[in-house]
Amino acid sequence: MKAIINSQITDFSLPAYYNEGFVTIGSEDLKGHWSILFFYPNDFCFVCPTELADMADIYNDLSQIGVEVYGISPDSHYAHKAWHDASPSVNKIQFPMLSDRTGKVGKSLGVISPESGIIRSTFLMNPEGRIELAEYHESGVGRDSGELLRKVSLIVEAYR
Repeated sequence: MKAIINSQITDFSLPAYYNEGFVTIGSEDLKGHWSILFFYPNDFCFVCPTELADMADIYNDLSQIGVEVYGISPDSHYAHKAWHDASPSVNKIQFPMLSDRTGKVGKSLGVISPESGIIRSTFLMNPEGRIELAEYHESGVGRDSGELLRKVSLIVEAYR
């Protein structure tokens, strides 16, 4: 796997569920502010709602330091809405849920495994769209958003 830190995000445009509606979010929308791309395997799975709820719990802290969050899975934006409506944990989410059905973004970031599909992964992009942090996790292991907040805060502060 080639090093991805300091590389530029690939151009993309994806449908998303956000603020009770459907929108399109692209790589240009990530520019001008810090962004977290938060890949998870699929909607309606066992570990994913706990991770997304954990991320929702720190969303205001991230917003206060100028970081936006984008959840991404291969599920459709319609499935994201259904999951958001059905799950009390996922209903807490205030950030966009993007649909990477073709896998274009996932493939460009090396998070698609032929054996298991989407690899749990997290990327922090600086306001110019360059990757500053990349983390990959085994599918059955949930992420700790508190630790992510600590790392992101340090990186963002170092740029000020």
